[in-house]
Amino acid sequence: MLFSSTIFLFVFLPIVLLVYHLVPRFFRNGWLLVASLFFYAWGEPKFVLLMLASILINYLFALMVDTYRHRVGIKLVMASMVITNLALLGWFKYSGFFMASLNQTLQTELFVPEVVLPIGISFFTFQAMSYVIDVYREAGKVQKNPLDLALYIALFPQLIAGPIVRYETVANEINDRQETLPDFALGVRRFIIGLSKKLILANGCGQVADAVFKMNDLSMGLAWIGIIAYALQIYFDFSGYSDMAIGLGLMFGFHFLENFNYPYIAKSVSEFWRRWHISLGSWFRDYVYIPLGGNRVSPLKQYRNLAVVWMLTGLWHGASWTFVAWGAYYGIWIMLEKAFLGKLLRRVPVISTIWTLLLVLVGWVFFRATTFPDALEYLRAMFIPTEVWDERASYQLVQNGVILLLAAVAATPLPKILGQWVVERLGKVGQTIQYGYAMVLLFLATSALVASTFNPFIYFRF
Repeated sequence: MLFSSTIFLFVFLPIVLLVYHLVPRFFRNGWLLVASLFFYAWGEPKFVLLMLASILINYLFALMVDTYRHRVGIKLVMASMVITNLALLGWFKYSGFFMASLNQTLQTELFVPEVVLPIGISFFTFQAMSYVIDVYREAGKVQKNPLDLALYIALFPQLIAGPIVRYETVANEINDRQETLPDFALGVRRFIIGLSKKLILANGCGQVADAVFKMNDLSMGLAWIGIIAYALQIYFDFSGYSDMAIGLGLMFGFHFLENFNYPYIAKSVSEFWRRWHISLGSWFRDYVYIPLGGNRVSPLKQYRNLAVVWMLTGLWHGASWTFVAWGAYYGIWIMLEKAFLGKLLRRVPVISTIWTLLLVLVGWVFFRATTFPDALEYLRAMFIPTEVWDERASYQLVQNGVILLLAAVAATPLPKILGQWVVERLGKVGQTIQYGYAMVLLFLATSALVASTFNPFIYFRF
């Protein structure tokens, strides 16, 4: 079930909110868990069993870790936990890719399983693993109630596309949270902003990107229009979903951490990844990079650590060599910034922002393309074209230039700065204007939803 769907907006969410705020507090967690399982089962009922199995396995592992943390075999327990989780994730997400790659490399005809990817498996697997690891590190307390742990992992606002919520972030709020009217109002406004990002900006830019990427013999202008549209689509698609998740959390008394911080104004690739999908970057930092030694080792080992993290980051996003190349691409640039490039970029702020944006756009080509030849052909059109401009580029610019410009401005802090200025100058009147603006956005977003059949969500495949 999509947040940006009529069934969610006009049936599921109103019913869940109404019952949640009517029932006694003792029953609220149970109701949220039932609603979350129903939400996940809406598209793929059978995979609810897989998620429940993951919850049960990690619940038992955490109890074992808490009980035997000072015993000799505790590291074997932790290794078993990691292997079990990665085996589940690996079978559903990577088994077909692995066998197909093996057949291609060895020229064999081994069986290639056709496994349907459960929605959100990467997100709930990483959350479950982080919970057990934090219990092992004594960074969080073990949860003795399996239903409360199930609520943490299955909570529908962040279940299928994040942000990856650490258990310590919401541990206290699972059984001791206070729902307030200001939080609820803020959550509604945040949800509407995210919904508008998705339905107006992401979908508008996505139609341009899809149209361009289906074309052949691109001119330079058309190729750049297409990749800029895709960069804006994926940002508003995912950050919009994160906004909706954070807003929904506030409606139920949960406070999730921010997941995006205007990544396209970054002055380096390293900074870009501190601003983009923050929960994923911090997960790899805390559970992979730092345990490998992080920055506290020799430069050569530090580069090794970065290589491991970025190979895994690429694979996390998809079972394809183009994703591996995408991860390696960022890993190489971050290594270069660690070595010398970062110092140079800090001396030229404006140029560094343009440079970083250019690198990110090139990276999105590998992310969007289906195969390496497709990616290389698209890059050729961007940088070594046979034609600089054509009628198709003019058409896309005339027809969609306004939405692309609006999206480009919205991807900067300017709208937020303007909103803060209005509140500071006008006080309560300014706040009223903000909520009135949100209502206008809600009307426009729902109108777009009803009028359009184009409503993809890129991060569902992760």
